[in-house]
Amino acid sequence: MNYLRRRLSDSTFISNLPNGYLSDLQKPDPPQPPPPAQQASLAPGGQSGGAPPSTSPAVERKPQPQAQPQPQLQPQPQPQIQAKPQPASQPSGTGFFSSITNVVKQTAASAGLVEQTPVAAPKKFKILLVIDDPAQEWAKVFRGKKVQGDYDIKVEQAQFGDIDVVSHANGTCTVAVQVLRNDTKGIRSFKPDFVLIRQHAFSMTENEDFRNLIIALQYAGIPSLNSLESIYNLCDKPWAFSQLISAYRRLGPEKFPLIEQTYYPNYKEMVAMPTFPVVVKIGHAHSGVGKVKVDNHSKFQDITSVVALTKTYTTSEPFIDSKYDIRIQKIGTDYKVYMRTSISGNWKSNTGSAMLEQVAMTDRYKLWVDTCSEMFGGMEICAVKAIHGKDGKDYITEVAGSSMPLIGDHQAEDKQLICDMVVAKMNAEMGSDSKLQRPTTIQPSQTPMEKEVASDLKKTPTQRAPPQGCLQYILDCNGVAVGPKPVQAN
Repeated sequence: MNYLRRRLSDSTFISNLPNGYLSDLQKPDPPQPPPPAQQASLAPGGQSGGAPPSTSPAVERKPQPQAQPQPQLQPQPQPQIQAKPQPASQPSGTGFFSSITNVVKQTAASAGLVEQTPVAAPKKFKILLVIDDPAQEWAKVFRGKKVQGDYDIKVEQAQFGDIDVVSHANGTCTVAVQVLRNDTKGIRSFKPDFVLIRQHAFSMTENEDFRNLIIALQYAGIPSLNSLESIYNLCDKPWAFSQLISAYRRLGPEKFPLIEQTYYPNYKEMVAMPTFPVVVKIGHAHSGVGKVKVDNHSKFQDITSVVALTKTYTTSEPFIDSKYDIRIQKIGTDYKVYMRTSISGNWKSNTGSAMLEQVAMTDRYKLWVDTCSEMFGGMEICAVKAIHGKDGKDYITEVAGSSMPLIGDHQAEDKQLICDMVVAKMNAEMGSDSKLQRPTTIQPSQTPMEKEVASDLKKTPTQRAPPQGCLQYILDCNGVAVGPKPVQAN
């Protein structure tokens, strides 16, 4: 057996094997015969009697004839019906040849001469982390989308308050998400390839400061929409308003009508009295939180004492008796304008009942949103908020980024626009980042003589000598047909 193993491991011997028989070795071995059935014999008089089971395939017991009740009658011999017993196990010779055949199969497989059964490749995907409210089911929006035509997009959605991020200096980060399964809290960890942020990263309300997570994602260099730089810069409204002031100075009040505003770093500076009525905005908040209308000096002093407790900055701007609010949004190259009119009569149009309708886009509105989209290195998703007063004038008050809420009757369309933008950016990131590209096999260069020899081999397939001696006997026992096999060109 050791001799056959050494012989079959020889590359020269393998190359001389007949064409076609290696593929036959891939056929499964024939099934083992079933265990022998119990033998049955027919007794005289039409009754069947059981015979003891066979204990050896070579020894066969005959059934004992039964005693006859009438001794004067000579019993007639009955033909015995008996099935031929099946061997319980293969003879030692068959097992020997089977082991040799297995050696041939293993040696041929290791030499690469037998095609192996293809194994299903694991599914390839890229992980997209979406930070948004669970009610917004982004997994349905990205269903069926692919990156570079090969990678599926696996959506992991969570809120800022449910995730933790650990970043490393080598550019990788691990996101841990708290999940609830069967009323039990658990942790699911993954490494995102892209981030879509649809929530505010900072607010001065309790437990709403997530700027440390933005820093962690930026530390690892995770691409996002919008850019992490713009998201971090929008975490303080006075800082973002300073960019609007720059645009106001560049374009002028006619093209870019920005509302007047005063910034107080702390409560100690709130000694200069503005022209009343004014709107005081305390710190950084959203959805009308922290906004107070002040009508006179005494109320202004009262609000100053409140600011002293918050230990934060404050801004004030003149109160505009509004006719309606305007919101101009831009998602990629898509523009929409919405007009919101208060029905309840509250000076905050986002409080109480209001009527929302979409209006036509104008060049004036387009200039506003295009100018703001260039802030902080560019924002693909942004919105400009303005007030149209009863005096017929417009006043730009605020700019928002990718965390802007979707409103109106075209929210599904807006979600699809955001989805297409994310897929486009992921494709661009994969194309520019060599770490994300699939490895390619590089063939070694050949000399002119090697190329000529290879070309001749492709044209004239080699004929191998038929097997001789012991190998021929093995093939005959396994029923392997020896025949020519064409050589396929690469």
